[in-house]
Amino acid sequence: MTGGTTLVHQGVFAVLDDVGDIRGTSGRSPDGLFVRDARHLSMWRLRVDDADLEVLSPGLLIPEGARGRPPGYAVFREQAVGSGVLAERLRLVNHTSEPRTARVRYHAAADFADQFELRADDREYAKPGAHRSCEPTPTGVRFDYHRGSWHAATVLHTDPAPHGVTVVADGASLDWTPRVPAHGSAELTLTVALLPPHGPVADQPAHPAAVVAPRTVSAGIAADTGAFLEAARRPGALTGRPELARACEQGLADLADLRVPAAGPDGEPALVPGAGVPWFLTLFGRDSLLAAYFALPYQPAPAADTLRALAATQGEGHDAARLEEPGKIVHEVRHGELSHFGQVPYARYYGTVDATPLFLVLLHAYTEQTGDTALAERLEAHARAAAGWLFASGGLDEHGYLVYSPDPAGLANQCWKDSADAICFADGTPAAGPIAVCEAQGYAYDALRRTAHLAERVWGDRAYARDLDEAAASLRHRFLADFPSPDQDGFPALALDGDRQRADVLASNAGHLLWSGILDAREGAAVGRRLLEPDFFSGWGVRTLAAGQHPYHPLSYHRGSVWPHDNALIALGLARYGLREEHDRLTSGLVRAAARHGYRLPELLAGYGRDEHPEPAGYPHSCSPQAWSTTAPLALLTAASDPQWAA
Repeated sequence: MTGGTTLVHQGVFAVLDDVGDIRGTSGRSPDGLFVRDARHLSMWRLRVDDADLEVLSPGLLIPEGARGRPPGYAVFREQAVGSGVLAERLRLVNHTSEPRTARVRYHAAADFADQFELRADDREYAKPGAHRSCEPTPTGVRFDYHRGSWHAATVLHTDPAPHGVTVVADGASLDWTPRVPAHGSAELTLTVALLPPHGPVADQPAHPAAVVAPRTVSAGIAADTGAFLEAARRPGALTGRPELARACEQGLADLADLRVPAAGPDGEPALVPGAGVPWFLTLFGRDSLLAAYFALPYQPAPAADTLRALAATQGEGHDAARLEEPGKIVHEVRHGELSHFGQVPYARYYGTVDATPLFLVLLHAYTEQTGDTALAERLEAHARAAAGWLFASGGLDEHGYLVYSPDPAGLANQCWKDSADAICFADGTPAAGPIAVCEAQGYAYDALRRTAHLAERVWGDRAYARDLDEAAASLRHRFLADFPSPDQDGFPALALDGDRQRADVLASNAGHLLWSGILDAREGAAVGRRLLEPDFFSGWGVRTLAAGQHPYHPLSYHRGSVWPHDNALIALGLARYGLREEHDRLTSGLVRAAARHGYRLPELLAGYGRDEHPEPAGYPHSCSPQAWSTTAPLALLTAASDPQWAA
């Protein structure tokens, strides 16, 4: 997201413009106030004396047109989200020697749009029987949305109560006429309470005294984040590089805010990394697992909660519509209206080939990092089911590799590069399934080895451990024979297609093989050095595809851009194979990019090189904050301070 302000904390987020307004836009860059995949405020506009406001500095506004002459008012606006609310405090300061009566108006609306509607690129979803209503209350206004048994509400409380509320076609206008003393001030506090389905009971009457100051909300957020950081191992003490330390600290703080409520196998509460704002603030198998993995050496709680939440949503039966299979780890969990009514398949969608092995990788890494075997003991049945899926449904038994087939109703590609054109040959031709992407084979190899270790050391099952170790060795032997591309000097193919043809485009996925350790020392060193050559390395990071190839485009989502999490895994792999010079170059580029983005790495960057453009170019519609990007600097620090941690 570019411009404006994004506020986020534990499942609630607001995308506001620079003034603090919500203007009611739609499409690929939505603004609004969201919880559980629904927009609970689609309009939130402030006017003072019938004028829009302009920014002097963040939170300090004046009426438009006042520049060039002293304005009668300065308007101080504080906003915070958290605990199911947007809280706002407005303070009008009269800088003149005469008392004034101000006219303050808020225009509010709640369209309750599902996030999939806002992402739909002009696609419309039928909503038979849907009904919205707006009713004044003694302290503000209430918006309700009904569709059958589906009921959500947004309730606005104010202190003092508005002098007038006018319901109009697109929402409601609330008016105040405060008397502002000479050289004095007047204040107004507003609280927008979000009542989603399956959250607080939407039919519960709103209490008229339920007004919360933004500083109270901010104090609660600060206390929550402070407790999260206090329990963490502080990364700044582990590096002499101030910019890397700042990016790591920012990553931990962002991770605290991006946690969303979930539940474990017995319904116990959990807080898991939501993938990112604005589109993906929910439990994601792959994204949540890797964000938790990057943070694990510094704050293990997200890893434990993510493992529990994913165990609770693990596949139990066969459901072709959402690609559920026994033992499979979920790709995406959604809570919105369209998911509830089956209009999109994502209430629980299992279209991922890599979340299941990554679940096993994280379970072992958590056990090793913390010394806590209780979680591995508790999740033994889930881990065995996940390992069983690798063989029975994932493809290891039938195909010899972990494979996926394109889902006509969902994702064509079910790896981390999941756009439709991402998995291709050097001439740009898309691969056809069943597709075996290279990095998933590395994940599977690592998962089998790690689970064998748990089986022997924690579960006391040496026979099972031996079977898993033998399967890992067999997978590695096949991989080293089938994936290196003779036409690319042995560089691993991006994938094997359904005919076992190598998708021979030069892609960053090969760097993940260093992290998983499936390559031998010579091949690993060759891959690592190749990834730092100029066609791959932009100066900021390794491109998803090497420049100069037919499919390369610096503004393609997966065919030329630079992804921080992709680079973080590569950095861990470079350190594992002892490629210190390459690791340091990669880390320096990413840290420079982070410093130019306020020490928060976005979801991805454009692929332009530093020789083409002197600053790291943003990518349109990139999520920020985004969990596995903001935590990527933590992985860079781990690679520098403990090169063998991932091994």
